[in-house]
Parts: sequence; C-alpha cells; structure tokens
Amino acid sequence: MPRKEIGLESTIDYLSILDTKGKPDKDLEPRIGKELLLDMHRAMVRARRFDEHQLRWQRQGRLGTFAPVIGQEASQIGTVAVLDDQDWMVPAYRQSAAALWRGTPLAGLLLYNAGYNEGGEIPEGQNDLPIAIPVASQIPHAVGIGYALKQEGSGHLAMTYFGDGATSEGDFHEAMNFAGVFNTPTIFVCENNQYAISVPREKQTRAGTLAQKAIAYGIPGIQVDGNDILAVYSAASEAAERARKGDGPTLIECVTYRMAVHTTADDPGKYRTQKEEEQWQKKDPIERFRKYLTARKLLNKKKIESLEEELEKEVKSAWDEAEQRMAELDRHPEVMFDHLYGEMPAYLGTQRKAMTDEDDDANG
Repeated sequence: MPRKEIGLESTIDYLSILDTKGKPDKDLEPRIGKELLLDMHRAMVRARRFDEHQLRWQRQGRLGTFAPVIGQEASQIGTVAVLDDQDWMVPAYRQSAAALWRGTPLAGLLLYNAGYNEGGEIPEGQNDLPIAIPVASQIPHAVGIGYALKQEGSGHLAMTYFGDGATSEGDFHEAMNFAGVFNTPTIFVCENNQYAISVPREKQTRAGTLAQKAIAYGIPGIQVDGNDILAVYSAASEAAERARKGDGPTLIECVTYRMAVHTTADDPGKYRTQKEEEQWQKKDPIERFRKYLTARKLLNKKKIESLEEELEKEVKSAWDEAEQRMAELDRHPEVMFDHLYGEMPAYLGTQRKAMTDEDDDANG
C-alpha cells in the first residue's frame, strides 16, 4: 500500500488587538460597553493592589504562602467577564482576580491564605468550585460540570483555568479528550505564564504552541496575547457563543507572564533574568489597558487617583474583617470539623466533642 498524507484542516490563530501603547487594531476592536470596560479595569487594578498588600502581609508573617496573580490580570478578567451567573468557574490556585470578579470576598481569600479552611467557602449561589492546589486536578471536574449542563440543556457553560505546566499532566489530556468526544460546553483557559514554577515552557513540550494541543482532540484552539484584555475578551466571547449554541469546547492559550513570584516560597531570580522581567514589564496588561481607556476619554488622572484611594480603603477594610474572623475561629477551633461532610461521620463527631470538652475543662 502506498504511503499517503492525511489532510488535517485544523489551524491555530494568534490574536492581538492592543499594542503595547494601548492603540487598538480598529478592524478587530470588539464592541464593549463603557460600563463593562471600566468594570474590567477596576477588577484588574483591584486584584493587583490586593496582591501587593498580601505580599507585604505575608512577609510580616500575617499570611501564609499564596500565589499572586500580578501580571496575569487580563487573562483572567478578559475571560471571566463573558460568564453569566449560571455559568460555572473552576479555578486552580492563582485565579484570585477571576474569583473576586465572581463575588468571592476579599476577606475570604485573606482568611484562606492565613491558613483557615473556612476562607475557602464559596458564597451562596455563586457557581464556582473551591481553589484546587494539585496541578490540573480541577480540569476534569470542569468537563464533568459541562457534561451535566449539556444533559440539562441549560445553555450554560463551565470555564476552567490552569497554567502551562498543567498541559503536561494526564488530567489535562483526559479532560480534553472527554470534552471533545462528548462535545461539552467547556472553555479551557490556559494561562501560559512561561514557567511551571521554575521549568520554562520550552522544556515542557516540543509543541510550537499550547493551543495546538486542542487539535488532537478535535477541539478548536486559539492563542491570544494574554496581556491584551481586548484580545482575551474577544476570544472568550467567541468560545462562549460556541458553547452556548451546542458547538462544544474551546482551548484558549493566553500568552502572559507572571510578574511576581510563583508563590511566596519562591525566588524567581534563581531561574529567570532581570532583562526578561524588564521586557515583560513593558507589556504590563494594566498599563496597556489604561492607555486605551485614557485615549477613549473614559479614564483620566483624577479618576485613576480616586479609584486607587477607594481600593486602598477596601483592601484595608477586608483585612480588618479577616482579622476579626480569625480571632473568632481561634476561639472556636472545633468548627474545623463542620465543613468536611454533608453528614458528619461518627468518628469525627467523637473527635469534635473531645476537643470541645477539653476546651471547656481548660477554661474552668
């Protein structure tokens, strides 16, 4: 039998709309209302300032290890902004910007990062899953939710986030395969920040893009400038429309950069250069978006200063609330048993009672 070529029609597009000076490609510029544009800007700055405060509090010993989102705000806000309240958001461990957009309180994230599991509680009616620490473990969950939504015929979708390192995990490939086979309304958002902790992207895979991994599973894939919120929003809007119409999943690779540490237990100076960091600083997603909004007369120096003052008060107020909740939980440590099972097993009930009895004895 002669050897013959198998024709594959799939291709991968790259999308960028805003240049580093905030000037858009008018042919590609999406139509986004004034209010949404300003809401997205506020959400990006809010996430950035929140992490800057958290980094200081962590160095002071007031918080534990956490993963800052600094530099990746556009990748998260540009995607999560296309969801409605009935859609589902399935995060990894760096999706604080997306979680805050969805309604997670600042104080809750502070409580979680201070080591209190109660901070991981999802507000009532918010269709999000809790933070997932094991790499890629949340991706199959999102596909399962998408499968259920399809069975219900709800017209809603599930969006899940993960990093470039997760694409080297089996869970990612199993989830992509299932989503492709069953045509689930799932949007896979890969935040390619160039490093899986300290392992550079080129040492993880020989693939020219991460988006092309979608081709093997019969799924549309697209690579976008992850520091360009207009490009991210456009790609996510197309993916959401496709999912809602019953046309299945999409993989979006957001090419971005982690401008801070992987976590507060990390020293990026050990594996990347200052020159590299400076090059990516020039692509700061917030500065790029601000230039765009300023050019459109939606922002000015006075409005920016007012926003910064507002966010400073909001973050400090959240810390005060978190401290109060920490003090209350320290007085009642037995609540740690209350959020593990729908119905508490007998052995945990026994342990809980033993703890409360011991506390009662200690307090006279």
